Parts: sequence; structure tokens; C-alpha cells
Amino acid sequence: MKKNLTARSVIIVITILVCVYGIIGIPTSRAELVQHFQQNIRLGLDLKGGSHLVLQVQVQDAAKADGNQTMDRLKEDLRKQNVTWASMEVSEPTGISDVDKVLLTIKGVPATQASAFRTIVSERYPTYILTALNSTDYTMKLKPSDLNDLKVDTVKRAIDTISNRINQLGLAEPSVQQYGRSGADYEILVQLPGVDDPARVKELIGTAAVLEITDVKDGPFPSRDAGLSQHGGVLPVNTKLVRMQPRGASDGEQWYLVGRSPVITGREMRNARPGQDEYRKWETNFTLSQDGGKRFGRYTESNIGNKLAVVLDDKIVSVATIQSKIEDSGRITGLSSEEEAVDLSRYLRSGSLPAGVKYGEERSTGPSLGADSIHEGIVAGIAGLAAVIFVMLVYYKRSGVNAVLALILNTVVLLAALSYFQAVLTLPGIAGVILTIGMAVDSNVLIFERIREELRAGKQVVAAVDAGFSKAWWTIVDTHVTTVVSCAFLFLFGEGPVKGFAVTLVIGLVANVFTAVFVSKTIFAYELSGHRQMEALSI
Repeated sequence: MKKNLTARSVIIVITILVCVYGIIGIPTSRAELVQHFQQNIRLGLDLKGGSHLVLQVQVQDAAKADGNQTMDRLKEDLRKQNVTWASMEVSEPTGISDVDKVLLTIKGVPATQASAFRTIVSERYPTYILTALNSTDYTMKLKPSDLNDLKVDTVKRAIDTISNRINQLGLAEPSVQQYGRSGADYEILVQLPGVDDPARVKELIGTAAVLEITDVKDGPFPSRDAGLSQHGGVLPVNTKLVRMQPRGASDGEQWYLVGRSPVITGREMRNARPGQDEYRKWETNFTLSQDGGKRFGRYTESNIGNKLAVVLDDKIVSVATIQSKIEDSGRITGLSSEEEAVDLSRYLRSGSLPAGVKYGEERSTGPSLGADSIHEGIVAGIAGLAAVIFVMLVYYKRSGVNAVLALILNTVVLLAALSYFQAVLTLPGIAGVILTIGMAVDSNVLIFERIREELRAGKQVVAAVDAGFSKAWWTIVDTHVTTVVSCAFLFLFGEGPVKGFAVTLVIGLVANVFTAVFVSKTIFAYELSGHRQMEALSI
């Protein structure tokens, strides 16, 4: 029992210190202690109050928009090759179920020009399947793999845009994520703790992010004041100073003088992807609408060598030099890394919602209801803990103190884990905490009863304690593993509150193995150290 006692004690002390630091930090006053605790233990929507919305992304809008863009490009390509046609139209989907039926129909292509028409489609539109209806009429439909990529990308872009919007609220823990087990419903879950006005949230989500590509007049400047002083304290007409969004903690401030009237906006942006040039340097490729491409082409042709700034929500995310005329597609070069290229493409794509959204489930929770839930959850937890402590002390006497200490440490480890993992504590999470208390007591009961059996069999106290822990170990592992497996299924197939319960319970179970076995045995070791001939144990 004395073996490695010092090392075990050091591990326990370090664990306690790390856990306490994770929960309350290093407060210098009582007010700071409360503040740190509230910051580190994050409360979910059902406890803090707020808004819960489920939005369905109308992915058929994105499929139709892609079809319209393809139709505009195809018309231009056919004109250049002198290929004629009678009519061209994109089918109108009536709902999400029609997203796979969006077709581009081309009628009246002369049979003598069929070969040239097919060549143009195969070379310029590899993502589409061309089907001949007869000798003059054709349909074009996105390939299944490309259509699936479009649907997935549409939902991701909608999440990015909505996240950009709600971040303006300055909430500590907003949540915007894909909703549903399979993703087949293209739904997004938006949870905003502290915001109990769904109408305000819907208005905010419905507003497209302000994305602009505008000309750079001057800069960079180390500060706004430096930019003003460079121009005598008065900015030129139709210009403004905009701050560059820092890419890293070490980046200093940079301000640019840009035009107030953008060359193009996010409404003209169709797509953006990260890529690499011929020298394997990272860049971002983007595609514009037909009208935006023509306007951008005229501007870039007459401003080669000048700079452009990509401005998102009044912050510059990139500055690039115009190297050539850019029309419906272009690239932003000179990016330092793949991460920067990916981030910039995300900024460009999230300029506006890629498809419409419909509001499904909608509810709000008031802070008073959350406060009541917290109060009743704490009361239930304290009542259960007090009852458990009372029974353990009465039934197992001094050894019950051992179990109580392990139980308290289990709760501390659980709260610390929630803090370090930045998990959110919900009402089902509190239920998981209370259930964890029961599981922890169950483990101690198994160990203590095994020790009693060994004592009744005539073994010495030290040998009985060693045998009790050894024989109870695999039973504890079995019960915990089966519960963890159950929690894994709850997490995989459940939704928000169920996942919160599963996560909290798993963390509590892992902590329980440490406290009920490692810590409890160490406490017994301290009690029995130097008493090899102890004839009785208070248990």
C-alpha cells in the first residue's frame, strides 16, 4: 500500500489544482471569482434563456441559380461560335424535392450545328450531362456528384453567412450548425443564448452580409489618425478609411483609404475556391455573374497595376494588385498560405445567402425560466448529494468519508472538464451530473462491499483492501464501458439536449474511474500506512 504513495499524492494534488484553475482561474477578489466561474462554466440556451430557430435552406434556389448562370455563359459561347438556337430556359423547381430535377432545356439547335454544340458543352461544361431529346432539342443536368457538392456547399455557405450575421450581436456562445442526423433536410440550427426576441434574429439572418470589392486609393497606414494626417485631416471626396482584418496575433494595425462606391458587391459573387498557381503559390479563384463580370472587366482593364481591396462587413480581408483584365472569373494572388486562401474564399462566398431559407421550429426561452431551472437543478443536486453523503457516513462510518471526498473531487473534475472543453452546461447536462453522482456512489459501494467480504473471509485489513479494489476493478470497468457505449449512441443519433446529457455523463464516468479507484485507494493507503497489523477497519 505504501508503494508510490508520494507519486500518487502528487498526481492528485496537481489534478485538483488544474481543475480549480480551470473553473475559477486565479481570482484576486470575490467578484472576480464569481466572474471567472460564470465565464468558464457556460450555460446553454435552456438555462440562460435565448432563441432557438431551425432554418431549412432552399437548396433548389442554388441549383436554379447555377442553371441560370450556365445558361448565360452558354448563350455567350454559342454566339461566339455562331451556333444558333430557338429557345433556352431553366426549369422552375417548386420545392426541395425538385432539386434533382432542375434542367436547362435548349431547343432549336440546327442539326448541321449539332456537332459544334456538343463540343462546346463537353469542353466548357464538364459538370453537366447533355441529353438529346431529338435532333434539335437537348437538356443539360448537373451530374449527381456535382449536384451533391452544390447542395453541401450551399448549406455550408449559408452557415458561414448566418454566422457572420449573428456575430454582430457579440454573444459569448452563439451556435450555428447543420441540423438533423443525415443532413438530407438541409436544415440549420441557430441557438442564441441571451436573445429572447426571435423576430430580431430573423431580421438579422435575413440581411445579407455586406461584401465589396473596391479600389484602394492609398495606404497602408499604421493607424486611422496616420491616414487622416496624411491627407491633412480631411479625406478626399467619396473615400473612407477601412481597417485591415489582422490574420494573426502578431499583426499590427493597417488602414487603407478606399473608394466608397464598390466596383462590385457580394450580389455579383457566384463562387470562390482556393487554388494554386503555376508556381505552387496559393491563390483564391472567384466567379462573377454576367453583369458583374462585364462591369468588373471594364474597370480592371483600365486599372492594371492598381490595387483592389476585398471588404467584408467594413473590414478589409485582402488587398491585391490588378495584373490583367478580369471578367466573369479571376484570381487573387500573393496569398501566404493555404489557410489564408481557404479563409478568403469563405469570405467571398459568404457575402450573401446562396439560397433562400424557410423557418421551421422557432421558440424562445426567457431568462427567468432558465434561472428557475438552474435553481431547481442545484436544489435537486444538493438534496441528492446530501442524502448520499448521509447514507455513506452512516452505513460505512469512517470509510464513508473516503467516498465523500472522492465524490466531491468527481464533481470538481467534471466541472473543470466542461470548462476546458468549452462545453455548454444544459438542463439535461445537470441531469447527467446528478446521474454521475449515483454512478460514483455505486462504484464506491462495489469496492466497500468487496472489502467487507474479504474481511469476513478472515484476511488482514491491508490484504482485504488490496483484494477489494482488485476484484471490484473489472466490475467497475464493465458497468462504465456499457454506459459509455450507450452514451455514444445517444450522441451519434440524438440532438442538442440529448447530446449534452451524453457528453456530461461520459465526462463524469471517466472522472469517476479516477476518483473512485485511484483517489479512494490512495486515501486508504494513507490511513493504513504504518499500520500493517491493523486488526479492524471502520467500514
